Amino acid sequence: MARTIAIVEDEPAIRANYTDALKRLGFDVLTYGSRPEASRAFELRLPDLVLIDIGLGDEPEGGFELCRELRGKAPTLPIIFLTARDSDFDIISGLRLGADDYLTKDVSLPHLTARINTLFRRVDALRRPPTQEATVSQGPLALAADRMRVTWNGAEVPLTVTEFWMVHTLVRHPGHVKSRDQLMRDAQVVVDDATITSHIKRIRKKFIAVDPAFDAIDTVHGAGYRWKP
Repeated sequence: MARTIAIVEDEPAIRANYTDALKRLGFDVLTYGSRPEASRAFELRLPDLVLIDIGLGDEPEGGFELCRELRGKAPTLPIIFLTARDSDFDIISGLRLGADDYLTKDVSLPHLTARINTLFRRVDALRRPPTQEATVSQGPLALAADRMRVTWNGAEVPLTVTEFWMVHTLVRHPGHVKSRDQLMRDAQVVVDDATITSHIKRIRKKFIAVDPAFDAIDTVHGAGYRWKP
């Protein structure tokens, strides 16, 4: 069964180009030209992955708002920003809102396809039958890889696909420092150091929302991050 990708893009020509390209690759494609139109559709049915532009019609940051809405409905839905805006501020804002990836519109089709397929592979990995290694416990933390579920003192921590894999990498080897490159490789994202830092800040914020005393992730300056054993 073909995966469904939703494209939220206000420029009809760009929307049509991406639609044609993704359909040729075997995906089912749904398109929306505005945030309200997409929001109404997503209330009825969520796609398997969403590509979102930031500026949508008369809403300069409509894509950010839509991402926030979607994260509230589906913590693990793969979301990619695909936009002409390439400032560090926009990239970090998008990732802080919970996007799994942020690409600019000059990205090649093969690169875009690789990013989409990577997110689908990671989601699939979590749907495989559970194994003994699928559950990891470290003190108050329990991580169930088969369901991509993380709890802290029994309370669920709503992580995105990318955030989940970063936490998974850290907790499998508590006390070991994981460099930004290792986190990037394990989470299968291609970003810069500032973006990894942004993901880690967001992960910490989610744990602190569950437990204000949370301090299990150490920053090791110049080296990376570690999970306290």
